Amino acid sequence: MVLENRLNITDAVELARVEEKLSKAKAKALFKNGFLETLHAGSFEALSAIHCYLFEDIYPFAGEIRTVNISKGGFRFAPVSYLEVSLKNIEQMPQSTYDEIIEKYVEMNIAHPFREGNGRSMRIWLDHIFKTQLQRVVDWTKVDKDDYLLAMERSPIKDVEIKHLLRGALSDRIDDAGLYMRGIDTSYYYEGYVLYRTEDVGG
Repeated sequence: MVLENRLNITDAVELARVEEKLSKAKAKALFKNGFLETLHAGSFEALSAIHCYLFEDIYPFAGEIRTVNISKGGFRFAPVSYLEVSLKNIEQMPQSTYDEIIEKYVEMNIAHPFREGNGRSMRIWLDHIFKTQLQRVVDWTKVDKDDYLLAMERSPIKDVEIKHLLRGALSDRIDDAGLYMRGIDTSYYYEGYVLYRTEDVGG
């Protein structure tokens, strides 16, 4: 299945290639133009704005809450019927400490509010919270991709692993574009809509 896109691309491989190229260019601009600093760190509005900025030239649903249920690797993300309530609850979660920030990140990952591009948007969102609250960011070059994916997979049940993994990668280099860009490297984190399964909304 190929997602509806503004580029009228019908080949999944081609769409993935073009999407990565365009979203990386937008992410780089987002880092440089100061737009992130205008957003309220930790809010869903901020996450939605980030997602819209990255994908507005590619997907008509950029920045919009998904209207279908999705699953990945056997895990079902928050059902559409509860998604708006979940997002409001997540937004109200505290974010004053490292542990609180990671717990909020884990809950947002469970929500997975968008049809595609959740991982990239949420990693920028996470770094924005860290930078605002703790004057730290994640040095993604120090995060092993397999360890990260496994820790995120287990995080809905036990978040100890992801807390340990990212704590060891925190950096005070908050203005380092290289660290930031590594967080949205789709090939590094295996993100892609081809891995998602769409379910009936009523299911």
